Amino acid sequence: MELQKWLINGGAEGLSCLQLEDFPDTGRGVKTLRPLKSQEVVLTIPESFLWTADVATNDPVIGTVIRSVEPPLSVDDILAVFLLFIKSCKTGYDGRRAHVELLPTSYTASIFFSDEEIEICSGSSLYHLTQKLKQQIRDDYIQLLNNLFSKHPDLFPLEGFTQDAYIWALCTIWSRGMDFQLPDGQFRCIAPFADMLNHSLDVEICHTYDPQLKRLQILAGKNYTTGEQVFINYGLVPNNRLLRLYGFILLDNPHDSYDLVLTTHHQAPLYSQKVALLESIGLQVNSIFPLKLNDPLPLNVLQYLRIQRLTSSEISTVAARNGAKVRISSRNEAEILKALRESCEDLLSGFGISLEKLEEKVAYQRGSNAWAAAHVSIGEQKILKTTLQKVKELLALVICANCGKADENNKRCGRCRKVVYCGVDCQKSHYSEHKVLCKASE
Repeated sequence: MELQKWLINGGAEGLSCLQLEDFPDTGRGVKTLRPLKSQEVVLTIPESFLWTADVATNDPVIGTVIRSVEPPLSVDDILAVFLLFIKSCKTGYDGRRAHVELLPTSYTASIFFSDEEIEICSGSSLYHLTQKLKQQIRDDYIQLLNNLFSKHPDLFPLEGFTQDAYIWALCTIWSRGMDFQLPDGQFRCIAPFADMLNHSLDVEICHTYDPQLKRLQILAGKNYTTGEQVFINYGLVPNNRLLRLYGFILLDNPHDSYDLVLTTHHQAPLYSQKVALLESIGLQVNSIFPLKLNDPLPLNVLQYLRIQRLTSSEISTVAARNGAKVRISSRNEAEILKALRESCEDLLSGFGISLEKLEEKVAYQRGSNAWAAAHVSIGEQKILKTTLQKVKELLALVICANCGKADENNKRCGRCRKVVYCGVDCQKSHYSEHKVLCKASE
């Protein structure tokens, strides 16, 4: 109630029809006290009540100190310091302290998993990113301790600015922050009360920020009846990111992905020319490509690899200059597909628990950390297996099914059209092995 009074007195609109509520499935959320129509403005919060880096660096008490830190603090660190400062205050900042009192005291993000729990998804991108994140948090905290907290103990008493407190503040920012792409860059904020809204894929993306009017608005992402929980949509977020930042997953998440990292060494042949070709199609030499079940092998992955493996005789071809959207040569195509096949097989073998064993074990208690880690691993392995199958299908149309020769004159099997041969002799020699598949394709 104190938070609502503070927001209403400051010009926030819409709070009279909304109420905080504890829901059995999602925990604390927001319900509507009246019917809402899709796209109706539900909540408006003026910029002055948002938690932003600008608000923190202009704070009359700690703003100058934060601005003086070298090297400059990241947006997340500025917000974390500001949040912990407000939490440690005994007087003043009444509205912000009321907001802090409503925040969870603990979180379920993957950095809090035990070693046994996180090992369930070993080999996944979540596993590797969580390990890196833990180390980064430790390093960042030591830097904050040395450059800020220890120099100003009157403002940042160490008992309230421990590493555990810092981790809590970061998780608050990651799980409750809203990001908007504005003309002058990305804008990150935490909006009091609006940050209590839970995520659902069943509603449209419905949170907006107007830099001219300096206000954040929540719209109704669908029609609601009185008493329903009001949701927002975080966007196209895969489970590995949901669990790492928000502490939950969605079963059968349609936005699950595996991030494939591709890079080219600076000493590779024709490096500068290849970089120029990559940049001409909007790709960087170090690129990350999300693989998804409905798009397990995006065209830009093939484009990148075709360019990466170009020879001096291929680099000036029309196909290469046009962004390698089509096959450059049989040699080039066979090389990149074999490399992809090997990479997928290596990645799958790197998972601590195979897909088949995990699917047998999804007897982990529903909602537990182990259960969530298992589903992240299952999702990523399914994607990689689908990618591997797609790569094998494409490779079968490049190299002779019998001898493995990659040649521009290879011809498809006239019946199934799923394999190629370099000549009649190879086709006849391979028929006894191929006939079952070939006849099944009829």
